[in-house]
Amino acid sequence: MSAETTAHELDEFNDVDLEAKLRESKEELFNLRFQAATGQLESHGRLRTVKKDIARIYTVVRERELGIRTAPGTNDEATA
Repeated sequence: MSAETTAHELDEFNDVDLEAKLRESKEELFNLRFQAATGQLESHGRLRTVKKDIARIYTVVRERELGIRTAPGTNDEATA
């Protein structure tokens, strides 16, 4: 299990990798919720961490759409 992901670490992902990370995190959240419902979950803090990671990924994706962040390899300053 990975530790909490920062937004700066997510900046290094391209769009395809970001979507894959989002899919992976959502799957982990589903599994954690299932474990919690059946009483098998040992680390409740992991639920919170995965939720925050998903929110961070959505934030980075939205900021890229708005032009606040840029995907790696799309530097506008390099062409100037």
